[in-house]
Amino acid sequence: MAGEVVTVVLLAALLHASWNALVKAGPDKYLSTLLVACGAGLVSLPLLPLAALPHADSWPWLVASACCQVIYYRLLAAAYRHGDMSQAYPLMRGAAPLLVALASVPLLGERLHLRQDIAVMLICGGVLTLTILRGARAGADTAANRDARRRATGYALLNAAVIATYTMIDAVGVRRSGTPAGYTMWLFVLTAVLLLLCSANRWAELPAYARRHARVLLLGGGGTLASYGLALWAMTLAPVAAVAALRETSILFAAVIAAVFLRERLAPGRIVAVSLIACGAIVMRLG
Repeated sequence: MAGEVVTVVLLAALLHASWNALVKAGPDKYLSTLLVACGAGLVSLPLLPLAALPHADSWPWLVASACCQVIYYRLLAAAYRHGDMSQAYPLMRGAAPLLVALASVPLLGERLHLRQDIAVMLICGGVLTLTILRGARAGADTAANRDARRRATGYALLNAAVIATYTMIDAVGVRRSGTPAGYTMWLFVLTAVLLLLCSANRWAELPAYARRHARVLLLGGGGTLASYGLALWAMTLAPVAAVAALRETSILFAAVIAAVFLRERLAPGRIVAVSLIACGAIVMRLG
């Protein structure tokens, strides 16, 4: 992989972790995710005429993916509302490739190779470590804190399943579209529209929140679109598996951002758990 491609993929990983940090830092996690989705949709909307229209065969997959994205944003907000970013992010991003690999066995008739078996053990070890650490802290915690961390873990793992689902949907949809760029931009626009329609009870609060947190709308929306776009560009110049593996470094970027900017405490055990999940996700993508 060329040096400039490596740099671009690492930038995409950093952007992904950064817009997640904007959501976590916001006072209202759900409205922050709504701003990110709307920002990406607003950036994509004027670019639609510049890209070819996706082929008709891809539209059912496109709509299905947009529906999954709506669920993804809602679960993302719930996970960050109840738990630390350094806990939820690695669970969401790390467990997703694990679920994709495991689902491909019964659904596609594929089998796991040795490298993927190692990846499964690494990810499971990291998830188990996070769970054990949560339990170890429970004795000195209030019931409310224990319940919050339990909910954060549940929402994060549910979201990993959603990420795995829309990953498999997009793998089919983008191939049938004939235009990866057009497929991606329509996906962001449809997601923003559907999420807004599902958030009618929050419309009255949205304008004032958007004015107070304009950077979430602009930086978050632009960040998620740029992150995805840069990864797609890199996949045209380098092996897809290598790009996807390198992009999983976002898990490590998220841990650093959580510690430095969000002031989350990263105990040695959590660092080990996050590193295990990141290594497992990278090995899984390479497998």
